[in-house]
Amino acid sequence: MSSQLINMISASFVETIIMVLISGGIGAAIGIPLGILLFITDRKSFLPMPKFHFVLSIIINATRSVPFIILLVAIIPFTRLVVGSSIGTAAAIVPLTISVAPFIARIVETSLREVDKGLVEAAQAMGATNLQIVGKVLLPEARPGILAGLTIAVVSLIGYSAMAGVVGGGGLGDLGIRYGYQRFMPEVMWPVVLVLIILVQGIQSMGDYLVRRLSHK
Repeated sequence: MSSQLINMISASFVETIIMVLISGGIGAAIGIPLGILLFITDRKSFLPMPKFHFVLSIIINATRSVPFIILLVAIIPFTRLVVGSSIGTAAAIVPLTISVAPFIARIVETSLREVDKGLVEAAQAMGATNLQIVGKVLLPEARPGILAGLTIAVVSLIGYSAMAGVVGGGGLGDLGIRYGYQRFMPEVMWPVVLVLIILVQGIQSMGDYLVRRLSHK
């Protein structure tokens, strides 16, 4: 492998990490509160708001139902408005964030549903406020499930970031498409695929390890 190819892969790897970290961080900051809202406003939860829950659920489902490659193209005007361009790493972060946030919301909602209802009832009996129930009962108990789901979300983001290469989003996907596919250079394509596999395996293994640690606690 030539030094030029190593430099190209290294630069693209950094771009991929930046895209995944920023979009994953913003997506989690949006998705976790949305997931909590979905759970607590459900008809069977402790703060039922059926109409609000229905509308929020429809919005989240509608966003999740759009394939990423279509979303990527459909929101180009919005992406230009936010970052001033529709090409590059910064531009790819916008659709990545919009795609992952509702996914994380559903993950959080599902994880909270698995918490023993008896714990919530006990907290209510002791006079805990709704905020205390969420912060001191639900989230601590649901942490392993939420972390496992976030690991899946990050792995999905890596795949989505590769698709962002179709519109010049930068990163490993962009490198693989521009050189490995458009220029018919398998000597570029296969190292990119290998790096992506190693990256996914590393993140999944780290996530599994942290989930096991939290579960033991």
